[in-house]
Amino acid sequence: MMIDDLRGVLQGRVLLPGDDGFEQATTAWNLTVRQPVAAVVEAADAGDVAALVRYARRAGMTVTAQPSGHGASGDVDGLILLRTGLLNQVEVDVRERVAWVGAGATWGQVLAAAGPFGLTGLSGSAPGVSVTGYTLGGGVGWFSRKHGFASASVRSFDIVDADGEPQRVSAASDPELFWALRGGGGDYALVTALELELFPVPVLYGGRVIWPEHRTREVYDAFLELTAFAPRELSVWINRLRPPGAPAPVVTLDLAYLGGKDEAEGLLARLDKIGDVISDSRGVVPLADLGAITAEPTAPAPSLTRAELLTGFDADAVDLLLAEPIDPLINVQIRHLGGALAEPRDGAGDGAGDGAGASGAVAEPYLLGLLGLGLPHTAAATRARQAEIVADLGAYIGGRKPYTMLSPGDTAAQSFSAGTLARLRDVKRARDPHGVFRANYPVLG
Repeated sequence: MMIDDLRGVLQGRVLLPGDDGFEQATTAWNLTVRQPVAAVVEAADAGDVAALVRYARRAGMTVTAQPSGHGASGDVDGLILLRTGLLNQVEVDVRERVAWVGAGATWGQVLAAAGPFGLTGLSGSAPGVSVTGYTLGGGVGWFSRKHGFASASVRSFDIVDADGEPQRVSAASDPELFWALRGGGGDYALVTALELELFPVPVLYGGRVIWPEHRTREVYDAFLELTAFAPRELSVWINRLRPPGAPAPVVTLDLAYLGGKDEAEGLLARLDKIGDVISDSRGVVPLADLGAITAEPTAPAPSLTRAELLTGFDADAVDLLLAEPIDPLINVQIRHLGGALAEPRDGAGDGAGDGAGASGAVAEPYLLGLLGLGLPHTAAATRARQAEIVADLGAYIGGRKPYTMLSPGDTAAQSFSAGTLARLRDVKRARDPHGVFRANYPVLG
């Protein structure tokens, strides 16, 4: 079976090496990642997804799905790359407080549709990220301390299985596959849509405060104080930030509070004691504008990232983190976790409770994120600086990483307990014995 036969079985566009637009269609969000795939399929609808899976099954080929490529690992040599961007419908049922979301829809679309009704999904910080990819990987965002992983909010998945058959999967219809898809990645089926629970947010207060470099230690001290007693409604992330071309680093606090202005200002009064504020965008934030808090880049770029869960973060850790300059990194971020993220469901002590799906629980209360440019003349220094920071914080490094934040070179085994990983591998072998699907970070890899 020749791969150009694909054009005869699909309604959507098929691009092969040498075709106009093929290279652009293979491009991941992270421009340091190369994707040497055998073909790119832009599905027109869920029927195309099913037809592609049947084709791949007969041809002995493997399909990897990417709505936007934000989580691409580059482990796709010879695969068929499925783009699901056209499956981007979003429907909100206000009475039932649910959203039906196509595989190609972004969080920005969901927030825009649900926000006018005072409802939100458990979005991350960047509205351009796909709901499906983010949620299959667990999803840690602004509302996770209050409501847990985004994956735990899924009520059902519309999938195509490894035989090319469409199904709707829920806790009642297929509890084992439903468990795996809620945070275990997309290694077991191709998701064409999902149904998410929405949460009421009458008022959201948030924003970013920026100080000059000489206030860095004071801001970190304030971060430690805030996160020691923060209610679940408050999420605080601290950044030691030096954007490309900036004359000097700055330190910022990014904040989101599920509540009103007066309550938030009372909780955050400690920040008003730190002088020399460069800018302060705090205020009531429309849900549709959630992405404005961090104002993350909206265009692809060559970047190198590394994430590590931290078993703690205290004054000694701050000393270690600030002992050396940030250069050549762009950002060193610490996110406060805890709250609902730390709670196993159904009494599972290893965090693999079925109620939370494969994401389970995260005992580590903080998350370290390291970002630098992956340009040819900066990549080696960026990786070296990331490794130095992790080594310096060695006593605080938990050894696990959130699945949704794995980077090229990481593996799924770094994200799950031994018991959870073994169970996910059993699901993979049972549901996809011929390897029709490959997630960005496969559980059998």
